[in-house]
Amino acid sequence: MTAFRKFWIALVFSGLSVFAFAQHGESHHPQQQTEHPAAATPDEHATDHSDTTAHGGHDCGHSLSEEGEFNAGENAVHHIADANAIHILGNTYLHLPCILYAPGHGWTLTTTSAFHPHHHGNGENSKEGYVLVHGNIMRLTNTALMHGEFQVSDYTHQEIEEKGKKKIRYNAIINGNCEPLDAKTTYDGGIMGGGITSFYDFSVTRNVFTMLLTALVLFLLFRSAAKSAVRTQGHAPKGLQNFLEPLVTFIRDEVAKPNIGPKYEKYLPYLLSAFFFILGLNLIGQVPFFPGSANVTGNISVTIVLALLTFIISTFSANKHFWEHTLWMPGVPAVLKIFILTPIEVLGIFLKPFTLLLRLFANITAGHIVILSFVSLIFIFGKAGESFGGSMAGAAASIPLTLFMMTLELLVAFLQAFIFTMLSAVYIGTAIEEPHHH
Repeated sequence: MTAFRKFWIALVFSGLSVFAFAQHGESHHPQQQTEHPAAATPDEHATDHSDTTAHGGHDCGHSLSEEGEFNAGENAVHHIADANAIHILGNTYLHLPCILYAPGHGWTLTTTSAFHPHHHGNGENSKEGYVLVHGNIMRLTNTALMHGEFQVSDYTHQEIEEKGKKKIRYNAIINGNCEPLDAKTTYDGGIMGGGITSFYDFSVTRNVFTMLLTALVLFLLFRSAAKSAVRTQGHAPKGLQNFLEPLVTFIRDEVAKPNIGPKYEKYLPYLLSAFFFILGLNLIGQVPFFPGSANVTGNISVTIVLALLTFIISTFSANKHFWEHTLWMPGVPAVLKIFILTPIEVLGIFLKPFTLLLRLFANITAGHIVILSFVSLIFIFGKAGESFGGSMAGAAASIPLTLFMMTLELLVAFLQAFIFTMLSAVYIGTAIEEPHHH
């Protein structure tokens, strides 16, 4: 009976997960699409931007208010991406602080509520030259619109070619004119279509909010466990202390000591911090509704910083023995050292953090995308709401598959935190290893 009850609890949770994950996909196909154009009011006609050559004769691309064919891939990528506002339900958002800087224009401090976000996180007006598109802040390129507020009737996107690379440009429709938008600055050298643009965004985004929340939760948990340990000293641990203490002991005895050696205590605080921080982010990301669902460790910027910390600690802790065997191995012919071994060893120093960041990023992102793909079966089978029977068939297939993947993701959450910590300990241990004399 207990097992049966647990099954139903898991099934209900999975159903809630499907509902929460489906919010973005559901909003792609609103009811007003079925209305006949003749029933539209004059104001509605004024804001109908289905004609890509409208808006003062400019080619503005495709309107974001137009609901095209459901695309599972785009929906999944949009759902796991970072954003300046946290979508809760329907048109309800948790508004976050916006800290923006543009050279020559100065700082702009506001919140996402100033943009009045609604459908898909698109803002209804601009603020000091900034707008909100799909929950992300962009900036108008027209200097005449840099001050004050202007009503935005629609947003469009189009594919353009810039410096030999194809990229997507967004536009805002203001006073019937097509106004190009600048995206955030991204330092990828243009490899992924980014580059330096007209402004910098230092805002508290959804991922930043989740990291702060995770840090706060971990602080409260460990503070409570520490107080309990002091209060019950000499007695068997209970409750929260009984849950956390085996994890701490495991990292100390099975990760730090065997891989680092006698000097493990110096590096144990970092290993414990990395393990519990990554684990906390992974677990909160498993929750399909607010305040969870953020894909923090699936954001390569976050994993780069985590891997960089391991790289800095291991590199600056390295002793003479490590550098000697990395740059100029004793007992090896100079020709081999110069042309083969030393370049490989130096390359290996930089490949180690790369494997750390890529493994964590890829595994977490893949898990989220698979779950969202299963949820998308509801819309694919139901032809985006046109077939009720198809939607029910999609739900029947989606719920057990989503439940299975969420269970697997729970295992991956612990496993990836452990692997990152283990490899960090191995890299640190290799760097500080003392020479063995035979």
